[in-house]
Amino acid sequence: MEPTPEALQRKLYFLLEQLQEMARELPPKYQMRVPIELLSGLANCLLNDTVFEIVKGLMEIQHVTEKHLFQQRLQVINKHTLEIQNMVNTTPDPEQQEIQKAILLTRHKEELKQTDMKLVSDQQVTLEKAEVPGFYVTNKSIEVKVQMYLLDFILRLSQMDIPHG
Repeated sequence: MEPTPEALQRKLYFLLEQLQEMARELPPKYQMRVPIELLSGLANCLLNDTVFEIVKGLMEIQHVTEKHLFQQRLQVINKHTLEIQNMVNTTPDPEQQEIQKAILLTRHKEELKQTDMKLVSDQQVTLEKAEVPGFYVTNKSIEVKVQMYLLDFILRLSQMDIPHG
């Protein structure tokens, strides 16, 4: 049975009210990045339970992927340690060692960042394709943080008793 327009309206108001409450709990620098238009679009999007299912699925994937990424990360760190050790053994000049070490550390930091960003961008792509407001591919830390807050909002809403017509 299709919900009545009144029931959908009640659900929409409930979702928007909850999202606004959650947004008010955010630190001020993030509050300003979550305007009422974004919350309203998100509430509308959440009228359909599909988004809840997508986010739950993404969280399950994330838990499995995080374990795998943690192992990958350890392998990358181990490889970096060996590279630095090898460089120290093959570079007798201490000054040259410091220069080489700085170069390697910069490259290693970037490699780890890319390893960590892969999971985030996969989630962004999925949510962007599902047309969830506020989600698009970015690696700007403040925007990623806002998206993490939005994901948290959706997860918290998915555990609430939302009025259905």
